[in-house]
Amino acid sequence: MGSVSLKIGEGTARFKRVSVCSSAVNLLMLFSVITTNLFAWYAFSYHPKTLHNHHYPENISLISERVSLILREIESSQKKLAQMEKQILGYESIDLSRPNIANELKEFLNRHQLPLGKDSRTGITEMGSSVGHSCEKSADLLSQYMSYKVNGLCPDDWSLGQKLILQGCEPLPRRRCFAKTIPKVGLQPFPVSLWKNVSEKIYSWSGLGCKNLACLNSKKLNRDCAGCFDILHGYETQKYVKARSKTDFLLDDVLAMGSGGTRIGFDIGGGSGTFAARIAERNVTVVTATLNVDAPFNEFIASRGLFPLYFSLDQRFPFYDNVFDLVHAANGLDVGGRPEKLEFLMFDIDRVLRAGGLLWLDNFYCSTDDKKRALTRLIERFGYKKLKWVVGEKVNGSGKSEVYLSAVLQKPVRV
Repeated sequence: MGSVSLKIGEGTARFKRVSVCSSAVNLLMLFSVITTNLFAWYAFSYHPKTLHNHHYPENISLISERVSLILREIESSQKKLAQMEKQILGYESIDLSRPNIANELKEFLNRHQLPLGKDSRTGITEMGSSVGHSCEKSADLLSQYMSYKVNGLCPDDWSLGQKLILQGCEPLPRRRCFAKTIPKVGLQPFPVSLWKNVSEKIYSWSGLGCKNLACLNSKKLNRDCAGCFDILHGYETQKYVKARSKTDFLLDDVLAMGSGGTRIGFDIGGGSGTFAARIAERNVTVVTATLNVDAPFNEFIASRGLFPLYFSLDQRFPFYDNVFDLVHAANGLDVGGRPEKLEFLMFDIDRVLRAGGLLWLDNFYCSTDDKKRALTRLIERFGYKKLKWVVGEKVNGSGKSEVYLSAVLQKPVRV
């Protein structure tokens, strides 16, 4: 079947390569053990002539030199093993001995002994914290992110944190400072909040090109967000209740296809939260995964009384297996033409979707026929039942025709 690749950030770990390198590690370990035992045997079995002349200080010195040589050989072997392990895994741990590493990063990553000793339930004796292994490639930025006054106000550097996330440095380390607070005045009660604008002053505009909603609505931020912050008069008010093309499915029609009812859902790359808002009107709870790329998506979704989740799609979904009745995804599945990354993403979607649950692909842009065929073949491998499958064309702003795929798929029961 070939090798399977896992790409996280720029690091690549190939499973096939791991098996080969594991054999090399085993051979190196065997060689190290044999060499060490030979040195030890030689050191303690060697009887120079001076021994018979009772020159004990010289003999003790000789034995000490032999033991030191053995210890140096062991240390050298351990370093070689550690280096091979790093090559196998495709990344290195963060070197905390660097002079430019922030003290807070050292404090966070260092292991700390449990105050009451070994935990009886888990068996652990110390607490360890972690960051994404691709953070090693952005160590300087990470150290900058962790440079702050302890117990003081955090720097207004959310954009720096997001830059690290987009470079694969996820999860970020926790910080011991207070995040900037913005008074959330004028928030509306639910469900009025779903379609009611609030003051723009409750959003953080730092690090963004636009400083108001009018500016955002004048731009096409991505394929799923063109004027998506206009929830009073724009197309957002018609989404999922009125179709503009054959690839626009109506929400009620999709919900009627589900078996066992739809109670909770997961929206991948949900723009300003309109899908979650529409389905909330039908008493379904949806979590919307999004970053703040070029706009305050998370704050805007939260102001509507909805649940935003701030993380990238490079991270494993922080949900247990088989929990969602519905997963809705649009062009958030576009991973830049990297089929292996899409494959891992699709497997994670399948993991969190329950048997009988629905996967709704909503106007996925097929830039090429190869891209459409690759996605189709990948879906067919999962054995999903095609409840609805539509390929259609739309004319973009420049007058060119583009191909989109919309589908409703039902996850099978696997035994």
